[in-house]
Amino acid sequence: MGSTVLLWFVNGTVPPRHLPNTQKRPREYLTPKEVEELISVARTYGRYGHRDATMILLAYRHGLRVSELCSLRWNQIDFETGLLHVRRLKHGIPSVHPLRARELRALRKLQRESEPSPYLFVTEQGSPMTTFIICVLDVSQLNSHSSLTFPVHPHMLRHGCGYKLVNDGHDTRAIQHYLGHKNIQHTVRYTELSPGCFSDFWQD
Repeated sequence: MGSTVLLWFVNGTVPPRHLPNTQKRPREYLTPKEVEELISVARTYGRYGHRDATMILLAYRHGLRVSELCSLRWNQIDFETGLLHVRRLKHGIPSVHPLRARELRALRKLQRESEPSPYLFVTEQGSPMTTFIICVLDVSQLNSHSSLTFPVHPHMLRHGCGYKLVNDGHDTRAIQHYLGHKNIQHTVRYTELSPGCFSDFWQD
């Protein structure tokens, strides 16, 4: 995940970087429903609700690593054509993604409400989030309003993106380029998670 780490307060504790086996998550991705819940909770209860909700939305829909998310600049956004120029790190393949109406609305609002900066996501002091980020979503309120019972880390959004695209039936090669994988084997693992690959087994 690089030098930049985003930690989510989900159960009232910050999950350690490496969990012991007895405390590991049941899986390493988030479902669409879980992502929507995180977005809703962030928007409603976070101190910087719209910023945090937009971060979750973009990280999920574009399969961004934390470092890629935090380094996003406004010059990567083309509002006129509705495109996001994704600059992949870790020797990933850059690509151009479409931005849908929901994302464009969120980005325009973020731009209106933010202090001038070349970066999309900045700290309270106006500096880019580049080294260590903690989105503090009020612990007690989040516990009361979230049904998630396991610690969440931000890379689960990227994995969730791959899982969702595979489950929707998109071509594996297209998903590879969308996520910036140089090695298609990194993409194929998402097909192993998809229940759709067994959909025609044992039909009566």
